[in-house]
Amino acid sequence: QVQLVESGGGLVQAGGSLRLSCAASGRTFSTYAMGWFRQAPGKEREFVAGINWNGGSTYFADSVKGRFTISRDNAKNTVYLQMNSLKPEDTAIYYCAAIRPLITTDPNDYHYWGQGTQVTVSS
Repeated sequence: QVQLVESGGGLVQAGGSLRLSCAASGRTFSTYAMGWFRQAPGKEREFVAGINWNGGSTYFADSVKGRFTISRDNAKNTVYLQMNSLKPEDTAIYYCAAIRPLITTDPNDYHYWGQGTQVTVSS
């Protein structure tokens, strides 16, 4: 079992940056690929970024490509989402999730979820 806790959300002006963290419990974290998703009010949960088990491969939604980066530190059981050049349309609750063996963009494929952290970007 993996428990996930996100942190780092907040209110930021357009053009600003935030770094989200997702801390995982359990000794099997390094065997999971990790994804970040977001959900805005009235919208479906959407894939934002993903990273494979050793950080060797990353994936991004077109809407965030070039602005967001994802990384992980398996020694610290943590995955990060660095968000730069934020836009008001990035406003959402951001969730991290764990999956084995490979990243997909379908939230229904993921095994474990965090509780989410709110990101609000003002114009």
